[in-house]
Amino acid sequence: MLILSRKVGEAIVIDNEITVRVLEVKGGQIKLGVEAPGRVRVHREEVYRSILDENRRAALEAPTDPAALADSLAGAVWQGPGKGGLLGGMAGSKAGAKENGE
Repeated sequence: MLILSRKVGEAIVIDNEITVRVLEVKGGQIKLGVEAPGRVRVHREEVYRSILDENRRAALEAPTDPAALADSLAGAVWQGPGKGGLLGGMAGSKAGAKENGE
């Protein structure tokens, strides 16, 4: 682990594209600003851990049999871009048929 000391207004640069700047120090809190490209996800650690836990849980619950996966996706209705995308529901249902203009 690299340990650095920074003052308000000073920053560190990571991999030539991520800048972490000290914005304010007040009492026991330090306010940081992070500048990163849009493709780089930046999360607080507790949020990141929650995302990882949810992804692990979803992976464990996902069908491992390709046929079961195909069956679970077969009932979804495609609404097209800007219309909600892939929605759960049976393709042959009245709601699905109505939404598809049938």
